[in-house]
Amino acid sequence: MIPKQQMYRGPKKCLICKSKNQDVDYKDVATLTHYLSRWQKIESASRSGNCTKHQRQLTVAVKRARHLALLPFTVR
Repeated sequence: MIPKQQMYRGPKKCLICKSKNQDVDYKDVATLTHYLSRWQKIESASRSGNCTKHQRQLTVAVKRARHLALLPFTVR
């Protein structure tokens, strides 16, 4: 049995805030795929650790990339 002190990691930090590049671009497909589940759903902010500002930007970027057929809507 693992003690609770070792299991708790604390809140995740926003990776987009940490990086030098503060903008989320819909053309950067490699970065956007990190925030998608294996069923191509957008991960929640609590799961990915994004702040609300960047989670909104990420959602808009993923939707734009899907509309332009850079990302698939679903998995076959």
